[in-house]
Amino acid sequence: MSNTTISKGGLSATISSKGAELTSLALDGREYLWQADPTFWGKHAPVLFPIVGSLRGDEAESAQGTCRMPRHGLARINEHRVAGVAEDGSAVTFEFTSSPETLEAYPYEFKLNMTYAITGEATLTQTFSVTNTGAAAMPFSVGGHPAFNVPAPGAKDEAFEDYVIEFSEPWTCVAPTIAEGGLLTFDETTVPVENADVLPVTRELFSRDAVMLTDVPGGTLTLRGTKSGRGVRIDFADFKYIGIWSACQGNSPFIALEPWTGHATLTSEDDVFEHKRNVTVIAPGETRDFSFSMTVL
Repeated sequence: MSNTTISKGGLSATISSKGAELTSLALDGREYLWQADPTFWGKHAPVLFPIVGSLRGDEAESAQGTCRMPRHGLARINEHRVAGVAEDGSAVTFEFTSSPETLEAYPYEFKLNMTYAITGEATLTQTFSVTNTGAAAMPFSVGGHPAFNVPAPGAKDEAFEDYVIEFSEPWTCVAPTIAEGGLLTFDETTVPVENADVLPVTRELFSRDAVMLTDVPGGTLTLRGTKSGRGVRIDFADFKYIGIWSACQGNSPFIALEPWTGHATLTSEDDVFEHKRNVTVIAPGETRDFSFSMTVL
């Protein structure tokens, strides 16, 4: 396992080869990314591929055979090699490819390139580039899972409950809840946002694990402290869903903002991978790219 740091101006980001996971996002020395305190949650920003969330019993059938994967898939638990670094040190690309071990869990040949690039004075863009290197059509989902310090750095006299999620316009969202085994169910729903452009952050919001929002207006939202104005904006037009999550135990001082192309198996779905709602399927030789950006405030 090794770390690679990229920087430009006052913004820097560090990425681990284990899982190609972002482990630091700092502006002028102020750390915005959650630092994986195991008391609450021992991760920073896992890469989710080739599934997001859970399969029923960690298994699904596919045209190529049985898929057996833990929650959020394989990318986050494997080493990725550095495939290239920009000459000015502002971007890095990691590569993760199928192997005999991955084929046992996910019977498809693939290449996943993860690129992190500083694209603005305070903006880091994360791009998933998925290539089907096999001979069969390949189903998959991808997702990000960056968690951010709450309160944000430099926010004085601010508490967790002083934060809100801001949207670009008023809207309404009906969200499923997480059922047994990490599956999603629409048999019991919540309405976290109802004709509003602000969602207050509370501990109760995460009492049933993550909250999944669908088709957020403009593909953007901002986590912001109401006193300090500090936080982070996520722009994720390539992703249909975003999960919002914080650990329930204790007073966990972070919130994860998770762009997803797909999600956990629904309780109403069967266990065929290709039947999963919003699954992406690419042909042999095809590549699909998905990007989102994080702008610290």
